[in-house]
Amino acid sequence: MNKTDFNGKSLLPLVNKKLFLLDQDGTLYKGDHLFPATKKFLAALKKANISYMFITNNSSRSIEDYVMKMEKLGVNTSPEEFYTSVEATLLYLKKHHPNKTVYPVGTASFIKALTDNKILLASPEKANIALLSYDTELTYEKLFALSKMLTLRDVTYLATNPDWVCPTDFGFVPDCGCIAFMMQKATGKTPIYIGKPSPLMIETIIENLHLQKEDVVVVGDRLYTDIKSAQNAGVDSIAVLSGEVTLEEIEKSPQPPTYVINDVGDLINLFK
Repeated sequence: MNKTDFNGKSLLPLVNKKLFLLDQDGTLYKGDHLFPATKKFLAALKKANISYMFITNNSSRSIEDYVMKMEKLGVNTSPEEFYTSVEATLLYLKKHHPNKTVYPVGTASFIKALTDNKILLASPEKANIALLSYDTELTYEKLFALSKMLTLRDVTYLATNPDWVCPTDFGFVPDCGCIAFMMQKATGKTPIYIGKPSPLMIETIIENLHLQKEDVVVVGDRLYTDIKSAQNAGVDSIAVLSGEVTLEEIEKSPQPPTYVINDVGDLINLFK
């Protein structure tokens, strides 16, 4: 029974955690394929009376979309178990830019989340804020409007997340970070990123659930978002090699994760 990580570090302290914050794509599934160990891992946490929440930078889907996706993959979840960069963005806008108007580049689902939360939308000629997200419905018309806005006007420029790519069954596709890089090359403007690696999502969850930092661990497949957000929030982290990051990248990192494992299946035996 393996109870150590890749570096021989004991995984046993994890049994004392009260909350696992789980990245999704690359950690629990890839594209539309659930990893074989995911169901057993989640069941093991429940049996051990350890809570978990799904946190993701993907702003192209609503929480309802994620609940349905997990259901299709065979995992029963509830909306309360999810926290995404969309929720973090809504919180950021309400806290730092109340009553300001927004020109969003995003999916219909993303824009609905903004309007449902009474965020005021406006045209790129009139809006106070340019808001870029992971837009799987992206068009050149949207890019043109955003470029013109950022070039001709001095506005606040935000982006939901800095992820370069999003995993798929065949590899990767460009995510919000790639779109932002393209916009930077066109306009010279760089956005303020709201999602991971910002600690905002983790800190909000800890505060809402009345937990301590030592009670929480983040599990994810990216050093520059998942693991970095955990480090920025002052909580432990577990890097899985089932998604984007490689062992070589971790070994070269000046700020490695607390633990390194193959996939979430390596944790199941801890809770038996």
